[in-house]
Amino acid sequence: MERFETKLAGMDQPIGQLSGGNQQKIILGRETSHDPAFMLVAQPVRGLDIGAIEKVHRTLLELKEQGKAILLISAELSDIMNLSDRIAVLYEGRVSALFENGEYTKEEIGLFMTGKSAGGKNS
Repeated sequence: MERFETKLAGMDQPIGQLSGGNQQKIILGRETSHDPAFMLVAQPVRGLDIGAIEKVHRTLLELKEQGKAILLISAELSDIMNLSDRIAVLYEGRVSALFENGEYTKEEIGLFMTGKSAGGKNS
């Protein structure tokens, strides 16, 4: 609760009564407290304020620095580019591009999201 500045009425308050953002922060705190080797994280900052987004990003980067494997699924291209080593773009249920972060710009990645070929770098 302290790490993510989660707002609760009290320790006995049911998580279902919290805002969506506070629920997300509680779940991330719970899941990272067990020293996971792998985390599947989907839309980790949706609905969060800027301060909470920064804390979530920092937490995921710390896990990455510790050598933890993280599969990040996000519609937020800035999250993907700031947090990922490798990026896979899906289009119509298939991988339309697979590459190391930094190989392409946001605009090029956006084109892959519309079905553009990765020019030999496709999976």
